[in-house]
Amino acid sequence: MNTGSTITGLHCGWCDKKYGPGQVLNLCTCGKPLLVDYDLKSAATMLTRETMAERNGGMWKYREVLPLLDDRHMLYLGEGDTPLHRSRSIGQELGLSQLFFKDESVNPTGSFKARGLSMAVSMAHELGLKKLIIPTAGNAGSALAAYCAAAGIESCVIMPEDSPSPFKIDGRIHGARIEYVDGTIADCGKRAAQLAEEEGWFSVATLKEPYRIEGKKTMGYELAEQFDYSLPDVIVYPTGGGTGLIGMWKAFAELEEMGLFGSFRPRMVSVQTEGCAPITRAFEQGVELAEAWEGATTCASGIRVPSAVGDFLILRAVRESGGEAISVTEQAMLDFTHLLASKEGIFAAPEAGATLAAVAKLTESGFICPDDRVVSFITGSGYKYLDVFEGPA
Repeated sequence: MNTGSTITGLHCGWCDKKYGPGQVLNLCTCGKPLLVDYDLKSAATMLTRETMAERNGGMWKYREVLPLLDDRHMLYLGEGDTPLHRSRSIGQELGLSQLFFKDESVNPTGSFKARGLSMAVSMAHELGLKKLIIPTAGNAGSALAAYCAAAGIESCVIMPEDSPSPFKIDGRIHGARIEYVDGTIADCGKRAAQLAEEEGWFSVATLKEPYRIEGKKTMGYELAEQFDYSLPDVIVYPTGGGTGLIGMWKAFAELEEMGLFGSFRPRMVSVQTEGCAPITRAFEQGVELAEAWEGATTCASGIRVPSAVGDFLILRAVRESGGEAISVTEQAMLDFTHLLASKEGIFAAPEAGATLAAVAKLTESGFICPDDRVVSFITGSGYKYLDVFEGPA
């Protein structure tokens, strides 16, 4: 059955080349990511504050601005509708009156990757694809394996040999073919591309297909609802491939065009570690494209991404919002991850510690003011990083 998606086509985020809907697509012919377009005037007649408040179904409640045409291909495992917690302790210690945590660790397979892969695999199912491959630092592979299992689609996960063991285990348990590479996700990407060429796999690598971002953007729709359409002042987000940050920026533009709020935007903050900070460096240099980071090191697998195909989209969102791209030390990241658990009761992946360390750093510098409403993203569960947290605290 048709679900009322208002998709009209796609366009390239770099050269603006247009594509029709219903096609099997990876990147634009220029090599840059594709973005999905909708008839937002039509969507606005159905997607109102009232209808959104009445609907269930996690991220799939925003059907009019999601690309899937037929509900029969929807792969819903409970993704979306994640909690927004107001800080009980850390905010006060940092001198912030309104610090919030958007907790994506409660998604299926333990991270925000469930949103993107639910959408990507659902679209692959609708388009008749049978074999999906992904290079991953961990969480994306887990999510791909789970949704492919639900769809009856073959999955292949390429991950670094030094990935935490929980990522290796759950991909295998979900039935994925697992291959390990001695290197970073960039090296995994090269191997995935090779296998796609040789064996006919379709790649769902970050921003190298157009639909994962559509699942991730629903975090922006949820924040709008959770703040009664007034939006926070600052969003602090751990950035690897940057799909979530780009997606939320897209969501805010769509919401404005549908008349659900005005032109106000949060200041978007991209957070990386000092051991892998290509976006931070490009932001500081004032350039549009980020040079690949050599010798990337950090225990936060999700942000150990030496180069991002959507680098210009990340930097564009940060700059247009008046935001920042910042890096933090490995020790600060781990300290704040422990603090988040011991003070707020949230056992998060180390990427969450990086965002919280960035909040502290930006508050000290004055970029974040005491009364600003700040959302710090928790993108994954600490239980997937047990290897990292072994030993004395």
